[in-house]
Amino acid sequence: MKDILFTAKQQKCELRWLCGCLVAAFVLNIVSIIVYRTAWNELWTQIVWVIFIGAGLYALSVFIRLIIYGIMRFFRK
Repeated sequence: MKDILFTAKQQKCELRWLCGCLVAAFVLNIVSIIVYRTAWNELWTQIVWVIFIGAGLYALSVFIRLIIYGIMRFFRK
């Protein structure tokens, strides 16, 4: 069985993607608070949903990046 190595450079890149997705979800929460004129305490009370949405955005970005990687690899051969 072949070992899969996940280098430090790849780990840093994935951590940046994850942080970016979490920040995007947090910004979406702020925008929704402004648009719907709700209380600012929802910024902290809805943090679980922000984390779920951030994880969903990260999963979507991984899926899209895998598709792009597969297409690029297909056309290289």
